[in-house]
Amino acid sequence: MKIGGRPIGPEHPPFVVAEMSGNHNGDLDRALAIVDAVAEAGAHAVKLQTYRADTITVDCDLPAFRIGEGHALWGGQTLYRLYEGAHTPWEWHEPIFRRARERGLIAFSSPFDATAVELLESLDTAAYKIASSEIVDLPLIERCAATGRPLIISTGMASAGEIDAAVAAARGAGCAEPVVLGCTASYPAPPEHSDLRALPLLRDLTGAVVGLSDHTPGIGAAVAAVALGACLIEKHVTLSRADGGVDAAFSLEPYELAALVAESERAWQALGRARIGPRPSEREGLRFRRSLYVVADVSAGEPVTERNVRSIRPAGGLPPQAIPLVIGRTFTRDATAGTPLTWDLV
Repeated sequence: MKIGGRPIGPEHPPFVVAEMSGNHNGDLDRALAIVDAVAEAGAHAVKLQTYRADTITVDCDLPAFRIGEGHALWGGQTLYRLYEGAHTPWEWHEPIFRRARERGLIAFSSPFDATAVELLESLDTAAYKIASSEIVDLPLIERCAATGRPLIISTGMASAGEIDAAVAAARGAGCAEPVVLGCTASYPAPPEHSDLRALPLLRDLTGAVVGLSDHTPGIGAAVAAVALGACLIEKHVTLSRADGGVDAAFSLEPYELAALVAESERAWQALGRARIGPRPSEREGLRFRRSLYVVADVSAGEPVTERNVRSIRPAGGLPPQAIPLVIGRTFTRDATAGTPLTWDLV
């Protein structure tokens, strides 16, 4: 499948998506600066989240609407207040999308209801991303899939049955090739909860291209995921974690994003193919394998000893394991130090 004309799959370098989320901290200029930083870091896409507090929840202080006190980042907040502070105003979407395109980035978003889809359609979004909590909202998945645009589905918290239902809904509504992301939907996520070994299982379960939506610190988990088949990597980004913000604690700074782009592609290149044997780049090295050489000037009739024949670099002489077969024989002709030992010399 392709997003913004760029192919996504095992035969292509990983597609790196920078998630802005609420790291604009309520400032459009900061949002545009994040877009610029993402472009300079070499990422392929920038992603938003499209909702308003009153479209994703209601202003209610009952316990069900309040985040647990023990949450590392958002403990005690109501959902409404959290989303009110973190959302990207809808009127900002157009200038952010425009800046992204000017900088050569692919721009898309996660919609959280039908009105968000309408807005994103008006902006000609490159794709849709279904957030982990929305994987059970099959009508939303079907609405996005019906646009004919690429669809990415995040699977944090989801059971195998829920993932299967979401992928089936996407395909049934017209998206034949969704991308399915492994995800641990905790913020921040402990690396040991990433379970990256499940990525091949997720691929086999869905028959889809897989990737990783990663909320762990740093880039280690994301780079490791490439070795297990991740073709798309999504990470939150900010200008500086020290500036604070709703997602800052688990977001990459621009220099880290640049490292992710470089190292994820290097990891993909290193996968190569399943083979054992010399590589083309090792051809010169083969010349310098060990072999048996005359290491002191000798005369015809002189015995072969450990003093005048040794296993050294380079190649060209008899293999090292021939040493017990030649010790005690005699030289058939004169030879100088540096002569490869061959059978006709003894």
